[in-house]
This record gives sequence, structure tokens and C-alpha cells, in this order.
Amino acid sequence: MGNKPTIAVSHLGCEKNRIDTEHMLGLLVQAGYQVDSNEELADYVIVNTCSFIEAARAESVRTLVELAEADKKIVITGCMAQHFREDLLDELPEAVALVGTGDYNKIVEVIQKVETGERVQQVSAEPTYIADETTPRYRTTPEGVAYLRIAEGCDYRCAFCIIPHLRGNQRSRTIESIVKEAEQLASEGVQELILISQITTNYGIDIYGKPKLAELLQALGKVDVPWIRMHYAYPTGLTPSVIKAIQETPNVLPYLDLPLQHSHPEVLRAMNRPWHGRVNDAIIERIKTALPDAVLRTTFIVGFPGETDEQFAHLQQFVQRHEFDHVGVFTFSPEVGTPAYDLPNQLPQAVMDARRDRLMAAQQPISLTKNQDEIGKVVEVLIEQEHPSTGEFIGRSARFAPEVDGLVYIQGDASLGTIVNVEITNADNYDLYGSVVSLP
Repeated sequence: MGNKPTIAVSHLGCEKNRIDTEHMLGLLVQAGYQVDSNEELADYVIVNTCSFIEAARAESVRTLVELAEADKKIVITGCMAQHFREDLLDELPEAVALVGTGDYNKIVEVIQKVETGERVQQVSAEPTYIADETTPRYRTTPEGVAYLRIAEGCDYRCAFCIIPHLRGNQRSRTIESIVKEAEQLASEGVQELILISQITTNYGIDIYGKPKLAELLQALGKVDVPWIRMHYAYPTGLTPSVIKAIQETPNVLPYLDLPLQHSHPEVLRAMNRPWHGRVNDAIIERIKTALPDAVLRTTFIVGFPGETDEQFAHLQQFVQRHEFDHVGVFTFSPEVGTPAYDLPNQLPQAVMDARRDRLMAAQQPISLTKNQDEIGKVVEVLIEQEHPSTGEFIGRSARFAPEVDGLVYIQGDASLGTIVNVEITNADNYDLYGSVVSLP
């Protein structure tokens, strides 16, 4: 038997997809394949695609076309493979295999079949798989941080969202399995664990019959890792018991990522958001009262079909009133296969862009004020990169999640993947600046 082929992975999409990439790499390395980051040297390139919105698909297609033009044998995995299974093999003769979102655990068998000359389509119509702590994993994030998936899939059917179609219904891991993986990651020197799923506050409903996020946080509190951050916490799921667990578990950061999507009850109803009548001023105030130190991030969609000027004004006032630390704004993307695609009164892109710009402009002075409030404080910062030419270190404080929030630029000496104390000396709309301090 000859040498095993070399495999490169081109990663697109979100951090859930990144975990799938990391498991595929882990499985391939375990099976003795050479994994190379350089696509030019590889025999096969696995492209882990995103299909969430039109722009993400365009990026995935661009990547596939570039690799096809370079005569690469392409294995298409991830959300686009799940979404367009038949079409992709027809349109891309260079594609030797297609692997769905619930099938990445079979990547080694797929490559073995492809090696014999077979063209493989490995896509379960209904994804049900979720990896656990026994599945090999090769991390691709900076050494100090790791994503920890607590559940996969979603049971909601929001009118704009294709995710359940791409990733299936919710399936949670057990508390024991998650804690084991957290302990493994902590023993590798990870300083920050980021808990992810589609709706983290619904964790456990499918296996325990009720949400178990509070119990999970308490169990993870016993793991020796300085920071635990939650993503995608739906505000109605931040029950008194979950808030109590955040308050009482020292390593759980009071960082709440609330995917609100809108503030106007009629728009939320049209979006088919769960509990659309209950996401209002009172629920935000309740969270702020219970967790006065909490950092609040949220995301909104502007330009949902039929959104009126008055409904947009309601959203703008909501943003100005609640003063979130971080706000992401997306324009509505009509996705084939979702109910919102067929709704009347679709808005022109120019109107949607203008609304996004206005909402971002309303948020900027708020973000700036929040950042300026940090000046003079000494905060913990996780060091993630070193600037190659200046030697300056770059990291994040607990207020900032990776990719989506700001950075802290640091003068002074530090080691990658460690948490150091930094005195904040300056701030702008997005980022903070400071110097390492040695505490007595």
C-alpha cells in the first residue's frame, strides 16, 4: 500500500462549523493522513462550507471554483453540501465527495472510498449526529481559547432561518460528556471555553425533558479554567436559576449574547420568533438588575419583509434606550426554503442598507462610551497574538468575545495563551489600548 494522500482543509462559516472542521482534522490525523494547511501541496482539499445566507454561499462557491481551477480534488462538507446535495456534484466535476453536516464523523471512510476511484455522496437527509469527548479533535483556534459544543441543531422554526434544514433538530450532549471535554481542554492549557449551540438556553430539553443550563454551568464551575463564556442565550431562557448559576459560578463570565433580532412585537411575530410577545423592555431590565456587571451583546435583523419606518424607529429607540455593549446588525437575506422568502413587501436592498447604517450609527457612541469607561481600570486580558513587526501583543478582555467584539492592544511583556493584568489607557469605538501591569 502506497503513502497516504495529503489533505488540506479550507474552513468557511461559523464556530459550529469550525468544531466540525476540528473533528475531521482529528479523525484524519488519527487515521494516519498528512494534514497540511497549504492547499497547493495537498492531494485533496476538504472545503467545509457555509450556507447560512446568500453572501456566505457566494464565498463558499468562490472558494470551490478557485480550487477547481487549480485542478484540486475537492471534498465538499458542511452546510452547503447538506443544502444542495445533488446539484453540487453535477456542477463541480472536480468534487470527488459530498459530506453532510451530520456525517463529518465518516470523513476517513469517505476518503478511503474516494481513493479507490468512487465518487461519494455521504449526506444523511436528517442530521442526527453530534460528536462527544471521545471524538478526536485537532484545534485550530489560538491556544488559549476553545469552543465547546453543548448541543447541535434547533427545534425552532423562525421564518428567516435555514439552520434547522441544514443542521436538524436539537440534540444535546450529557452534562458528564461536556464536563469531560472541558477537563481535557483545561488540561491542554485552555484559558477560555466558549459554550455554543443554536440556542444555548434550551440546552438539555431533548435529553432531560427540561432545560439544564443552570446545572451545566454549576458542573463546569468545578473545572479548572479561568473563563467560561456562553453564546446564543435567548433572554426568556435566562431564568432565575440560570442567572443564579452565573452569579454563583466564579469562572462563568457575566457576558450575555442575546440574539434578539428585533424589538417590535409585530415584526417578531412575523419572524415567528419564540415568545415574541415577551421580549421587551421589562426582560432586558430584569437581566440588568440581576446582573448589573453583565456585558450585553445582541444582534438585529433590519429590513424583514414588511418592516415599516415606524417599526424600524421602534428598534432604533430600543437600541438607544438599553445601551448594549455590543450590537451586530444584519440586513434580511431571503433564503429559498424559508417562509420569509415568499412574504410580500420585500424591501429594496438600498433601504435595508440605510437602516443598518442608521442603527450602527446610533450604537457607535454607546460602544465608545462603554469602552471609555474602561480607561484607568486594570483588567484581565487573554493574550492571543503577537504583532510580527512591532512586537505588540493583542488580546481580549472578558468584555470581548472572539471574532465579533473588539480587541485589546497591549504594550509590555506577555506570553501567548496566558491571562495577564492590563491597565487600560485608551479606547476607541471598537478597541482598547493598555499596558501590562505586574501586581504586587
